[in-house]
Amino acid sequence: MKQFFLTVAGVFVGLLLFVVGVPFLLIAMAAGAARPAPVPAHAVLQLDLRNGLTDQEPKSPFAAFGSSGGSVISVIETLRRAEKDDKVKAILVRLPEGGVAPAAADELRLAFKHFREVGKKPIYAHSQGLYPSGMVTSTYMLGAATSEFWMQPDSSFQAVGISSESMFFKRFFDKYGVKAEYEQRYEYKNAVNPYLHSDYTPAHRESTLSWMGSVYRTALTSAAVDRKQDPTKLMKTLEGGPYIAQEAQAKGLIDKVGQVSDIQAFALEKAGKGAKLLDFDDYASRSKPTAVKSGPAIAVIGAEGAIITGTDASASPFGGDSNVYSDDVAQAFRAATEDKDVKAIVFRVSSPGGSDTASEQILAALQAAKKAGKPVVVSMGTYAASGGYWISSQADSIIAQPSTLTGSIGVYGGKFAIGEALARFGVDTKDLHVGADYSQAFGAGEGFTPEQRAKFAGWMDRIYAGFITRVAEGRNLPPAKVREIAKGRVWTGEQAKQLGLVDELGGYYEAVEKAKALAKVKGDIRIKHMQGGASPFEAFEKFLGVSETSAKTMAAAAWVLGDPRSQAILDEMAKARLRSTPGGASVLADMPVR
Repeated sequence: MKQFFLTVAGVFVGLLLFVVGVPFLLIAMAAGAARPAPVPAHAVLQLDLRNGLTDQEPKSPFAAFGSSGGSVISVIETLRRAEKDDKVKAILVRLPEGGVAPAAADELRLAFKHFREVGKKPIYAHSQGLYPSGMVTSTYMLGAATSEFWMQPDSSFQAVGISSESMFFKRFFDKYGVKAEYEQRYEYKNAVNPYLHSDYTPAHRESTLSWMGSVYRTALTSAAVDRKQDPTKLMKTLEGGPYIAQEAQAKGLIDKVGQVSDIQAFALEKAGKGAKLLDFDDYASRSKPTAVKSGPAIAVIGAEGAIITGTDASASPFGGDSNVYSDDVAQAFRAATEDKDVKAIVFRVSSPGGSDTASEQILAALQAAKKAGKPVVVSMGTYAASGGYWISSQADSIIAQPSTLTGSIGVYGGKFAIGEALARFGVDTKDLHVGADYSQAFGAGEGFTPEQRAKFAGWMDRIYAGFITRVAEGRNLPPAKVREIAKGRVWTGEQAKQLGLVDELGGYYEAVEKAKALAKVKGDIRIKHMQGGASPFEAFEKFLGVSETSAKTMAAAAWVLGDPRSQAILDEMAKARLRSTPGGASVLADMPVR
């Protein structure tokens, strides 16, 4: 028994020393640690796209721990720095085997071409295979935009088209007694069609084939331009596949065949004596510009994910899921509006939609910024559809990629009635209510009564009419014209521009230049990334109930233990970048832009 207590006491002391002593040791090591090693004099940056990309960086840097992917915005910002860095001699891109989101591929293609044309430096691409999954043609387009496109010997080249598959549950629901009770405004608002039908409706089929065809044409045309081929001939060659890499090379679809080690050796040799490979993310953390704290600025406000009401202050700071919280975005707009240095706002939107009330709150904040004399330019990412278009509709200018999925001006809503299905398993649902009969309209036991459906349909009509009004006002279009092109239909950015729903085709930096022009600002100007809500450390404190100091200790520990992403956190701490503005928004980084 005595030995047992001695053992317990020893374990307790050991834990105490670890919990109390190790953090102090880590902080001391982090404080005294040298800055990261400088970029080699001859560096080839290796950008790995195989783990996928978000559109924007997570709001909390803690969410990045353990994440292997990056963001489109961070990649193109880093490429702009690398093209001016004499130490960076080339970029080597590792392509995924499947599809890249079409609009993300459009954005990266522009960045690749800018790097090659302005930086006068090569970009090499390597693929270990292209398989017919989803949007693989967009991946091929990215490879075609580089200086040399390599593939692994005998690897698969199957960029033969794009595909989209839907599962329909109507017969399954009928078999098990589930009723899908939904209203749509209108026939092209097809998100709930898989619950209502057993196959594509004519409108669903027409809309899907239309945007897919637009994406396909954009990818093929861009690849043909970059490969200096006739688009019709390139399409015929691609669709004649599948091929192995050697066959693709013989047909002029790629440039060379070789292993990853071969192209790495090739790039290093071209880069000069003593050249070294450097991970792209590592370079991004080493090359961060010094914050500029005064002078004219363009505020950048991000919105990625589903649009919902509230704030993310109570969400996990480690969470990988992204939502657009209306309170936070509205707060960021207020902060940008009140900041005298901010001359214009770029609103980066990549959202499939969400709550109409949350969307309206964000739109009101955007309108207030415009009223205060701050021009607002929307830069659309992968998609800005439904609520994503609602919050964009009244900007001074809307810029989208050719393959951005946008529009979807419509609404849907309803419920599943599962009372009959549960009854088959001996579960009975019984409803009680007081007040109006409509109070039980969304009970799960029974479908809508005729009166309930009529009231619900009327409510949907009013939301749809409000959406039409917002778009008509913002785009200076007759409401009748908006209704004609709306009906819930999804358009690509290229199609939306022809319809007047988008002003220009381009990406993030085109939006920045447009914002500068509207604000009548010339020359260099800094970009001020802003977000509403609590800082990452405040969110961590609230989520776990620990102090902000403890959160910083953990960040320091991660830095010492080798997590490269935490480098940025400590840099921001050291330079006091995580600070509150008078409007209550967190400023994540200030950097100059040309």
